[in-house]
Amino acid sequence: MKYKLFLAVVLLASAWACAAPEPAIIPAPSHWTLNVVFTQPQQITVKIPGERKPQRFWYLIITVTNTSEIDVPFYPACELMTDTFQIIPAYRDTRNVVFEKIKTRHKKKYPFLESLEFGDSKILQGQDNTKDLAIIWPDFDVKAKNISLFLAGLSNETAVVEHPTAKDANGAPEKLYLRKTLELQYSIGGDESLRSSGTLAFKGKNWVMR
Repeated sequence: MKYKLFLAVVLLASAWACAAPEPAIIPAPSHWTLNVVFTQPQQITVKIPGERKPQRFWYLIITVTNTSEIDVPFYPACELMTDTFQIIPAYRDTRNVVFEKIKTRHKKKYPFLESLEFGDSKILQGQDNTKDLAIIWPDFDVKAKNISLFLAGLSNETAVVEHPTAKDANGAPEKLYLRKTLELQYSIGGDESLRSSGTLAFKGKNWVMR
């Protein structure tokens, strides 16, 4: 029974992936996409106030530049997805404890580093307004062998598709609103029992609608 359920989920996901739209090869005049440079993901262990043991986090630093001819809104949504079906949203730390540790570690190369959740809601045009942003995730499943990082909010290109199974009150397929999203793929090396020595190997990047 469990196998049949798993197979059904895989088949549905495969069908959905095949039907999902792809970003435009030639963007429309009204579309913009930020220029993005990203670092190798790293891990850091931080003692969080109120917790007994230090916790492990992973983070990525992105440098974004608005090369369009207008100032653009910036409302990012970033998720980490493992091949064990775990989805983790970017860490939100209102006390900034983890971010401050990361900022101290990289203060020489990124003196104006900002935390993703406290960054401006607008990216001004031009090289002079380039921003360095830290994106942080809690540690993920030790059994995972591959992960994908999905970074949305870097483009205003969107698409509307019909949900493959869900219906609205009138019996029509529900509408899903997708955003052009940067996907970064990594494989995980090292023994799962020795997470502190684990490393991520870059496999590739794609722009997807998600």
